[in-house]
Amino acid sequence: MNMKNVLTIKLLLVLAVAITAVGCKRSSSSNSSRATGWDINSRDGGFQANTSFKGQEAGPGLVFVEGGTFTMGKVQDDVMHDWNNTPNQQHVQSFYMDETEVTNLMYLEYLDWIKRIYPPSEENFKAIYDGVLPDTLVWRNRLGYNEVLTENYLRHPGYREYPVVGVSWIQAVEFANWRSDRVNEANLEEAGYIQRDAKLTEVSADATFNTDTYINAPSQVYGGNTALTDPENTRRRVQTNAAGDPINVNATRETGIISPKYRLPTEAEWEYAALGLTSVRSYNVYRGRKKYPWDGQYTRSGKRKVRGDQLANFKQGKGDYGGIAGWSDDGADITNEVKSYEPNDFGLYDMAGNVAEWVADVYRPIVDDEFNDFNYYRGNVYTKNELNEDGTVRIVTSDEIKFDTLPNGKVIARNLPGEIHQVPVDENETYLRTNFDTSDNRNFRDGDRRSSRDYRDGFNETEASGESHTRNMYNSPKHNVERDSLGNLIREYDRSDKRTSLINDEVRVYKGGSWKDREYWLDPAQRRYFPQNMATDYIGFRCAMSRVGSKSENKNKRKN
Repeated sequence: MNMKNVLTIKLLLVLAVAITAVGCKRSSSSNSSRATGWDINSRDGGFQANTSFKGQEAGPGLVFVEGGTFTMGKVQDDVMHDWNNTPNQQHVQSFYMDETEVTNLMYLEYLDWIKRIYPPSEENFKAIYDGVLPDTLVWRNRLGYNEVLTENYLRHPGYREYPVVGVSWIQAVEFANWRSDRVNEANLEEAGYIQRDAKLTEVSADATFNTDTYINAPSQVYGGNTALTDPENTRRRVQTNAAGDPINVNATRETGIISPKYRLPTEAEWEYAALGLTSVRSYNVYRGRKKYPWDGQYTRSGKRKVRGDQLANFKQGKGDYGGIAGWSDDGADITNEVKSYEPNDFGLYDMAGNVAEWVADVYRPIVDDEFNDFNYYRGNVYTKNELNEDGTVRIVTSDEIKFDTLPNGKVIARNLPGEIHQVPVDENETYLRTNFDTSDNRNFRDGDRRSSRDYRDGFNETEASGESHTRNMYNSPKHNVERDSLGNLIREYDRSDKRTSLINDEVRVYKGGSWKDREYWLDPAQRRYFPQNMATDYIGFRCAMSRVGSKSENKNKRKN
C-alpha cells in the first residue's frame, strides 16, 4: 500500500471520528431532542422543559425513606386474637416522611393563616376556623383533673414542640393540603414565578394560592397576579424570547419546581418506615420478626452510657405512665417533646410511643395482598375537576363554600375559596378500563354486596313474604345530624340492636403505641381504627410525600 493511500485512509478515519463525535455530542445534548433533533428551551420559542433536573429534594421537615420489600403484619404471637394483621409480603415505593409528628407550633401556624385569611368574625367564615380547631376537651376525664391540659396544651409555649392531639383524621388531611400549598407557594416565589412577599401582601379570601388551581388556571390565584413582569423584581426568573417577550410566565409540572403534595402516609408506608430496615439484613428481620423501630427485643437501652433508659414514651403498667421519678423514668407522664428519644435507622423519631398516628387507609380486618402487593392502600376515591361550559375549571368562590355536618355535630368546610370544584369520575374515565371502574373504591372486594360475606338474619330461611333476609358484614350504626330552619342541630342516634360492627367506610387506621398504651402496641405491625371525624388525646399524625424519579437518592453514585 503506497503512502498516498495510507494518508487517504488516515484522513477518512479522522473525518469519521469527528463526524461521530459531533453526532454524539448533538444526540446527548440536554437541549437537543432525541426524538426530533429540534432544539429544546430555545429563546426563539418551541418546547420548554427542565433538562437539568438533578432529582427531588426533601421538602421542609421531611426525610428520605428508600422503598423496598418487607413483611407487613405481625409474626409474633397474636395474644389479643385480633386476626387483623396476618403477615404478607409488600413492596413500597420510595417516599419522604416527617421526621417527627406534627407539633403544636406547626399546627398553630396553620390556625394563624386560616384566621387571617378567613376571619372568624365574619359569619361566612366562622365555621371554617372552628372546623380546623383541635378538640381540646379530649383531655377531660370524668375522674381525673386535666383542666390545665385542656387550657394550655395546644397554645402554651411550654408545649410548642409537643405533638398536636385532638385532631381528627379529616383535620389532619386538611392540614396536609394547606401545607402543600404553602410549600409550593414558597418554592414558586424563590424561583421567581410569584412576586416576592405576595403570599403576605396579595392574599385574601378571594385570592389565595392553591397548587391545583395554579397548574390548571394560574390567572385565578392572587387575583390574577401571577404573570407580573416587574423589571425591578430581580428574583423573578421568567425567560424571554429574542424580542424580549416572556415565554414562561407561569411554572408548570415540567419545570420540576412544583413538588408533590403533602399527605398522610399509607398504612404500608408507615409500617415500613417505622421498622427502619435499612441497616439490618438478618433473615428473621426480613421475615417480619423485628419487634420495634429499634434493634433488639426490649424497650430499654443496652448501650453502656444510657443502659436501662427507656427508648420510647409509653404506659409501663397500671398507674405507671413514666416510672419512678428520678430513676427508671421515660421522661414524660403524658406526651413528650419530639426528638426526646433516639430516631430509627431512617432518621424518624417516635415511631413507637409518644402518640399513635393517623394513616390514610380505611380500616378493614384484612389486607388484601392477593389483589395487590405494590404500594398497598385502601381508600381511593377518584375525582376530577369540574368544568364550566367554556371548558375552564370551576373555582370555588367565597359565596360557594359548602359545609358538612359530621355525625358528631361538628361543622367543617368541604372546600375553600380558590380551590377547584371536584366531582366523581364517571363513565368518561372508567369505560372499558381494567384497572378501576368506579369513583369510590373504599370497599372494593370487601364490604360491598358483590364481595361481602352476608349471613341470614334469624333461624328461619324465609319470612312470611317468602323472601330471605340477609345483612352485610359491615352494618355499623348510622347516626344522623341535621339542622332545622333555625340552624338548630337535630341529632338522631341509631339505637338499633341489630348492628354487628363499628366498621364502615368512615373509620381509619391508626398505628403505633402512645403515651397511654402498654408496650404491646409499640409493635409497628399493630393496627387499630377510629372514626375519621373524631379525635383523642393520644392520636396525632405526621405527613408524607411521594418520591418522583429514581428510587434511590444515590442513583448517580451507583452508575459511577
